[in-house]
Parts: sequence; structure tokens; C-alpha cells
Amino acid sequence: MALALEGVTRVVRGRTHVHPTDLVLGKGTMNVLLGPTLSGKTSLMRLMAGLDRPTRGRILWDGAEVTGVPVQRRRVAMVYQQFINYPTLSVYENIASPLRLLGRSKAEIDRATRETAEMLRLTPMLDRKPLELSGGQQQRCALARALVKGAGLVLLDEPLANLDYKLREELRVEIPRIFEASGAIFVYATTEPEEALLLGGNTATLWEGRVTQFGPTAHVYRRPCDATTARVFSDPPMNFVACRKERGRVSFGAGAATATAAAGPFAAIPDGRYLAGFRPNHLDLVRRSGDALGFDCALTASEITGSETFLHARHDGEAWVGLLKGVHELGAGAAVTLWLDPAHVYLFDAGGRLAAPAAYAMAA
Repeated sequence: MALALEGVTRVVRGRTHVHPTDLVLGKGTMNVLLGPTLSGKTSLMRLMAGLDRPTRGRILWDGAEVTGVPVQRRRVAMVYQQFINYPTLSVYENIASPLRLLGRSKAEIDRATRETAEMLRLTPMLDRKPLELSGGQQQRCALARALVKGAGLVLLDEPLANLDYKLREELRVEIPRIFEASGAIFVYATTEPEEALLLGGNTATLWEGRVTQFGPTAHVYRRPCDATTARVFSDPPMNFVACRKERGRVSFGAGAATATAAAGPFAAIPDGRYLAGFRPNHLDLVRRSGDALGFDCALTASEITGSETFLHARHDGEAWVGLLKGVHELGAGAAVTLWLDPAHVYLFDAGGRLAAPAAYAMAA
């Protein structure tokens, strides 16, 4: 059982919502669609579900074309960020409702409802009404109703976005367990790189209606194929600075910071101009190693979140964000030196394609 998209595009009133896309989602896999708002995640999920028809291309389910088959005739379930339950029905009746519509027998409905409730840890709440549940329990009820009919494809469109932090953490842990128990193909849309990493499986990064990369989540994170993917799969987004490799050294920005290119990933690329990228959490206020790169920056703002501090700074005309552990009370306008281990630097060529992965990512 697999879902395959072959050259699928979606154009609405002359505007391209989904550029030509090829994807194969295997049986029993968790697949994350990661991208900012309006990157095409929901448009792609609607095509997978059969809610919309592609302008070009075709969709295959287990080898059979289903491009024109409506959602009602597909084994598809969808859960949205606005969890929808019937407020006047008990949790039991909410879960059972899709099976009643399908005309299943009373015994089959009872068995499937109780098994699904057990899988989602809702058994003690079967007699309650949805409004008597917490937000996380209500979302689990909505998820149970989607899973109970044995859908082969379960689409989750930012299902945790409206929950508070504690409930999001709870369900982020539970969803992989639920996914493994169901055996369905799961597709989970999110704007948060952290959520993609927690869910694991495979990740497709999206930007302006294009899938920029698809593969095992950890691999896409560590080896982004281009600067756009690296920007999408980093929160806050990856920082960039122009650099040049020449005669065995790489000079960054105005040239104040340099790194040797005699060994490691930098050694394999030809001399020339590149774009260096590094994630905010790899910047530091302290020089941790002898070969660390130092960048003189002007601090524009700092945000203390409790256990972390976000530093907003400018260097060589570029706006950077540093994510530091702990509390660092620094005022706007302060001059600071931000330090960076060269092992955390990615290099991209003039076209934005990955030229050299960071050394730490290759070792992971």
C-alpha cells in the first residue's frame, strides 16, 4: 500500500498553489510536510485526499490511479487544527459515528469503537461529552473518529496548533505511538521544525508551493540540499553570510573571520564565492575553541524566554539571530562578538545548492 504523486500540480485562477511534485509515501510511514504558512502544505494534502483535483499529473493509491476519485470513495481520514466533535454526543458516539454512516453492524461498531478508544487512551471518558474533556482529550477524540474507520491514509493538518504548550507536548509524544499502532500512512503538516524532528519518519520541506527536499527527517535536517531547505528547517531561520574560498582558507563577511580549508568538507570544494549558513543555536558569546570564528556584531534586540535568550544582531549588513542557553541581559545597541565553530558551517553555491555540509552533520 502506497500513495504516489506523479508530476502533480495545482493552479487556481492562474496562480500556482502546487508546483510539479513527485512523492511516494510508503505503507506504515510517518510523513511530515514542513513549511511556513502559505507554502502549500494544505493544498498538497487536499490533493492527496481527493478534495481537489490536480491541474496536471496523477495520483496513485496502491498502484491504481485515483486522480478523479472523490474523497468519499477513498480510504482517507483528515484531522484539522480546529478539532471538530459533535458536542451533543458522547465520546463513544462521536467515535462510532463514521461506522454508523458506513452501515456497519452493531457488534463491529462496538468492537472498533472500544479498540480505537483504548489506543487513544479514551476508554475512561467514553460516556462523557466532548466539552467535558480537556483540549488534548478533545483532539484525541477527533483523531479517534478519523482512525476508527480503518483509513489507509490519515492527514493531520497542524492538529496541535490551537493547543497550549503542555497539551502539544503530550500529543507530540502520543502521535508516533498511535501511528505505529494503526499501520496507516500518516501525513502531518506543521510550521515547526522542532515538531518534525520529534515526530521523526520522513519530512518534505515546502517553500512557495514547491517540495524542496524529501527524505528521512534527520537526514533532511543535517544535509539540506539547498539554502531554501536549510532556511525552512531551522527555527529561528538559518543565518547567512557571504564567504570566499581561496588558497586553502575560507574568509567570511568582510574577511575578519577566516577558517582553514585544508581538511574536512571545505577541502573538497573549488575556490570561489559561496554563501555560508549556520543555525542560530550554534552562535555563542564565548569562544569555545581555538579555531572558532569571531564576528563583531551590533545587537538590535534581545528576548529572554526563561531558559533561553534570543539575540538579534547585524553583521556586514545581514540580520542574524542567536539562540543561547540561559539568561543574557544585553541592551539594544551593544557591540558584541559572536563566536561560531567552523564545524557548524554549511556552504552553498551561487545557485543556493549545498556545496559542503557542516562537518558536525557528517559525523552525526
